Amino acid sequence: MLGKRLRFLPFMLGVTAVVAVVAPLVAYLVVGSQAALGVLAGVALVAASYLLSSFVIAWADSISPKLVLSVGLLMYGVKFTVLFLVLAVIAQTGWAGLRPMAIGIGIAAIAWTIGHAWWLWHAKIPYIDEPEK
Repeated sequence: MLGKRLRFLPFMLGVTAVVAVVAPLVAYLVVGSQAALGVLAGVALVAASYLLSSFVIAWADSISPKLVLSVGLLMYGVKFTVLFLVLAVIAQTGWAGLRPMAIGIGIAAIAWTIGHAWWLWHAKIPYIDEPEK
C-alpha cells in the first residue's frame, strides 16, 4: 500500500547517489579528506531524514489523509531537533569536517527539493484513485 505513495523514491535515491559521489569528490579536490568526509556525512544525514519522513508520511496517508499535515509537521520538528543536536555534539569535538558537513546538508537538501519537484512535474499522477488490480 505504501508503494504507490513512494514512487518517487527510486528517482530520489538516484539523485542522492549522484550528490553523494560528486559533492565529496569536489570537497576532496578543493579542501581535503576531512571536508570530503564532512560533506558525505551531511548528504547521508539528509538522505536518512528525508527517507524516514517519506515512509512516515506515506504511512500516515495510508491510515488517513487527514494525518498527513500533522505527521509531516511533527517529522519536520523532529528532524530539525535531531539535526541541531547532531551538529552541536560534533561541534564539541572540534572536527574539521563540521563546516563541510553543514555545506553537504545544504547541498543535499537543495538536491532533494529540486529532484522531488522535477519528478513531480514529470510524474503521471491520476486525479482519481485507480481501481485495484
